[in-house]
Amino acid sequence: MQNIEIPVWPYVYGQPCAFGKIRSVPEDFIVTENLSFEPSGEGEHVFLHIEKKGENTDYVARQLSRFAKVRQRDVSYAGLKDRYAVTTQWFSVWLPGKADPDWAAFESDSMKVLQSIRHARKLKRGVLSGNSFKLLIRDYLGDKEITIRQLEQIKALGIANYFGSQRFGNEGQNVNKALSLFDGAKVGREQRSIYLSAARSYLFNKILAERVIQHNWNQPVAGDTYQFDLSHSCFQSEQPDDEIIRRLTEKDIHPTGVLWGRGNADVSGQALAIEQAVVEAHEQLAQGLIASGVDRDRRALRVNVQDLHWQFLDEASLELTFTLPVGSYATSVLREIIQ
Repeated sequence: MQNIEIPVWPYVYGQPCAFGKIRSVPEDFIVTENLSFEPSGEGEHVFLHIEKKGENTDYVARQLSRFAKVRQRDVSYAGLKDRYAVTTQWFSVWLPGKADPDWAAFESDSMKVLQSIRHARKLKRGVLSGNSFKLLIRDYLGDKEITIRQLEQIKALGIANYFGSQRFGNEGQNVNKALSLFDGAKVGREQRSIYLSAARSYLFNKILAERVIQHNWNQPVAGDTYQFDLSHSCFQSEQPDDEIIRRLTEKDIHPTGVLWGRGNADVSGQALAIEQAVVEAHEQLAQGLIASGVDRDRRALRVNVQDLHWQFLDEASLELTFTLPVGSYATSVLREIIQ
């Protein structure tokens, strides 16, 4: 069985010239979830807006289950959030015909309930408009002019929509565990899902990296499928016309790469050739995903970094604020400016 190492993915604005530290303390990495809807105020599900520090999402969900005396599957959340950070996110607890417990009694030094409100349906994965970030880079050392120029390019042109390193586990071992899974290793349901996601994400990043190398990660190629900005809707075009080029320039649409799995190819021509070359080079991963029943999907190769602002608080401290759509990674922004 082959052993896969996660490479340093190609940069789009040149290798970063600066060095710095992130997450020196949890308060250096602040994340706020933005729901895509407003809870109604009525229903069987209690939506809780919780600020957590130094805890992962699954841990908070388990604690809510115990506190509310419900099954763990009756506690839901929209997305996983970093442990080594201060994050504000939503959870839902199914309490049909039951009064709310005293949520203030749930609080601890690491968890605080900011709001509780009822809703008719449970919170589902991915129902976010995005996540907002406030990040502090400490011990910054580098050329400020180059860093600012790279930040200006990110603001104007977006970034390559790589999956972040956390997707691949410690030293990227989740991809190799996926290979073991495809070789017959027995794993639990939750771990299986993590390993399958890592395998798909690795193939996507390889495709995106190839298009960065070819300088067409944000440009059209024949046979591309495009995704509308802030939407999952896609359309295919055999040959790019002036309208597609205009909308790409305005960042209204983005080229996509395959999230590998079962299904028909929804690209053709040059776009298909790029994807096939990567898939064929990693046949065990590709065939394992198909055999595992994973369905094919598309993901934008580029993502807009919304409301990006920066300031040097002092000579060695750089603060960034920005918003990303759901599924995109703050670390994919940071990697373009610091090592």
